[in-house]
Amino acid sequence: MDRVNRIPILKLGHLLLVSIQVDMHDRMALALQEDLAERISQTGARGVLIDISGLEFIDSFIGRMLSDIAGIARVLDAETVVVGMRPVVAITLVDLGLTLPGVRTALTVERGMAMLPPPTADEDLGDDEEAEDAGGR
Repeated sequence: MDRVNRIPILKLGHLLLVSIQVDMHDRMALALQEDLAERISQTGARGVLIDISGLEFIDSFIGRMLSDIAGIARVLDAETVVVGMRPVVAITLVDLGLTLPGVRTALTVERGMAMLPPPTADEDLGDDEEAEDAGGR
């Protein structure tokens, strides 16, 4: 699958942000799982925030993929919070019998970020140095 059909993963300090603004199909969900595992491993991210506010519907496969992504992140020492779930999506998940074990949820991005681990002193220092280097050159 080409890069155009992949969900972007943004690094925000010690966190990764995934904002799903398109209806995901199965191949896109599998690619997201692989891409996110790779980015967590590369960056040492301690938290993953997945914004699903753009999802109009969810099926059992996508629901299981969200749960699997959270499990993979946990194995790689990162916590996951899913934010922005629409009421119709929550109802569909319950109707499908999916409880998303291991997946923490929050209504907003701000609340979700508050649920993730804060940066360590080393991570704070590293971000400041990068910002100074970028601004000074």
